[in-house]
Amino acid sequence: MTTPAPTARRLQHARYGGPEVLELAETPLPEPGPGQVRIRIHAAGANSRDSKMRQGLFAPGRTAPAAPAPLGIEMAGEIDALGPDVTEWTVGQAVFGRTAELDAIATHALARADDIVAKPAALTFEQAAALPVATETAYRTLRRLDLRAGQTLLVHAAAGGVGLMAVQLARLRGATVLGTASEANHAYLRRLGAIPISYHDELATQVHAAAPYGIDAVLDASGRGVLPASIELTGNPAKVVTIADLRAAEHGVHFSTGTLPIPQVMAEVLPLIENGGITMPIEAVFPLEKAAEAYRLLDAGHLRGKIVINTLG
Repeated sequence: MTTPAPTARRLQHARYGGPEVLELAETPLPEPGPGQVRIRIHAAGANSRDSKMRQGLFAPGRTAPAAPAPLGIEMAGEIDALGPDVTEWTVGQAVFGRTAELDAIATHALARADDIVAKPAALTFEQAAALPVATETAYRTLRRLDLRAGQTLLVHAAAGGVGLMAVQLARLRGATVLGTASEANHAYLRRLGAIPISYHDELATQVHAAAPYGIDAVLDASGRGVLPASIELTGNPAKVVTIADLRAAEHGVHFSTGTLPIPQVMAEVLPLIENGGITMPIEAVFPLEKAAEAYRLLDAGHLRGKIVINTLG
């Protein structure tokens, strides 16, 4: 009798649309190639980029991907297979980072051996899975803005994953930070040392009252049409960076893409997380079977921190 080939399960979509297009599917168990490891994923973070891809925003004019497309960028789990030339890791090690492809919402996926880091014992898999994207994105965008001590930063969507990480990193640099958020998250932002700004009231009036000496830089993590006001507040589109507004080029604003190696970022930030200097709250954890519900909550917005999907079952 032939032994069935081992399989993995992953979340995917065969057409573009809302969370209802998501489905679980069995796929062949991936085999790591040179420079890769296979991860038995315990938890994966849900990100707005996943939703944008699922909606087809990066494929205008098309109704469906060419083949069923997985999704997910960040994960935490245990190494369960090594590529032929990988010597720095061993099977069974707990790690977190990015997957080699956009397929982290799954039971198994491949990762580059040089783009993962060891998971500290003090972090749960859910906590570790919430870190890679928000941490790397906030770190990269603040570096792009060249934010320095004594300057003032405005963060749009300051209570989301990237926003919260940017708020904390900027405060540690000695910057004053203003952050737009729903009123339910204002007290939390104050505890982090930020000045909360409401979404629905006049933005410029609130900002001028809170920062009468002006705004030196803006990070837009919301994508809610805030770029014109942000440019007006800074007086220079070069002082504004967005990770969420696909119309950035129309305003002369830099849309930050690309990634830094996770080990490079975590070498500086992970010690701050381990000693409690930086925190990443988790809004909710969903099982893999209810991943569509996780993305409905994500798409609704007004979150505090991250949504995580537990893939162990």
